[in-house]
Amino acid sequence: MAAMFSREALNPGVRMREVFGWAMYDFANSGYTTVVITAVFAAYFVGGVADGAPWATLAWTSGLSLSYLIVMLTMPGLGAWADRVAGKRRLLMWVTAGCVLSTAALAVVGPGQVALGLLILVISNTFFSYGESLTASFLPELAKPQAMGRISGWGWALGYMGGMLTLGVCLAYVLAAQARGESGSQFVPVTMLITALVYGLAACVTFALMREHAQPQPDAPVVGMLKSLQGLAQTFRNARAYPDFIRLMACAVAYQGGVAVAISLAAIYAEQVIGFQPQETMVLIFVLNIAAFVGAFVFGYAQDRMGHKRALSLTLLGWILTCVIAALSSTKEVFWWAAAIAGVCMGSSQSSGRAMAGLMVPPARTGEFFGLWTFAIRLASILGPLSYGLITWLSGGNQRIAIGSTSLLFVLGLVLLMPVNVERGHRMAQGQD
Repeated sequence: MAAMFSREALNPGVRMREVFGWAMYDFANSGYTTVVITAVFAAYFVGGVADGAPWATLAWTSGLSLSYLIVMLTMPGLGAWADRVAGKRRLLMWVTAGCVLSTAALAVVGPGQVALGLLILVISNTFFSYGESLTASFLPELAKPQAMGRISGWGWALGYMGGMLTLGVCLAYVLAAQARGESGSQFVPVTMLITALVYGLAACVTFALMREHAQPQPDAPVVGMLKSLQGLAQTFRNARAYPDFIRLMACAVAYQGGVAVAISLAAIYAEQVIGFQPQETMVLIFVLNIAAFVGAFVFGYAQDRMGHKRALSLTLLGWILTCVIAALSSTKEVFWWAAAIAGVCMGSSQSSGRAMAGLMVPPARTGEFFGLWTFAIRLASILGPLSYGLITWLSGGNQRIAIGSTSLLFVLGLVLLMPVNVERGHRMAQGQD
């Protein structure tokens, strides 16, 4: 790891092993996204649990949207509480346990159990989203401003390795199960247990190596769960003093909506439109994760050199190309090209966005402001997939129109990115303007 970046990239008092522990949380939770949301359970829910009903895709995206709505309304308050008591690590442990247990509970969902599947999906994805926000809020405490891009990219790259490991183990099991003549209702539950196990074990490395660096902030807003809306409004008022952070959030709402479509609907599109078989879909997502690893790792370093804004702009152009190719593809071979480009863009855009946000948040209020960042990301995760599901439903199941329309989200993100000034936003966060 020392070859990846020097100690000069880290804040005083931060050890190399802590950064590795922090990055291992990306390794841990990526299996959930890869197996549950993208490659396996999503397609199984639409085709197996809901039996391919016309409303199945909309039901899936609605369940995800409900979980994101819960996170939007509660994460800023939880982040403010964590800042006040310096308890981000403690809170991260609790939400991790919740996600691991609820992921394992997905194993009991069988054909026809749509309501049960949606309920457990909402619970698990809510806990997952809490964990994703909390781990992002550690980044400004670990890395110096000039190194946030490479360290964020290193975390995302390790995360995609975790996703590939989890998916690879699941794929090996699925192939063996299919050789024995087992159906999806028999092998999908086992993949949920595998995912939960890898998540839990890898997260233990995080909690063993990473410590809490923040100091209690008694002046931070006191926000109880029953006052989430008030706390959210207060956080928005606080953030108005940082206009470039606000502009970046608006940009993220647009382009992350498109990224959310790729994450939550790639497997459904591959199987329902292009004609992939379940094992082919898992191989596709595995390769997509390899491409995402390259994108996150390479662009993590590149953005520190070329600038975060320019790096993000390039990836948004790549996303637009991806949507066009996917909408026009009629063969598996052409769709493979779309998936490869999407993988590179996914890793780079997520890494760039997190690093840019880290530069623009006040150092003493990372939990609160990354809670607000999560609000933006989860709003995007509602608007993107839900609009995709609605377009599919209203067009009589035409997902090509839906994926083509998704390109407009990336165009909007590119437009909203133009007025963002990263250097000015960083100076204001540090109290220099």
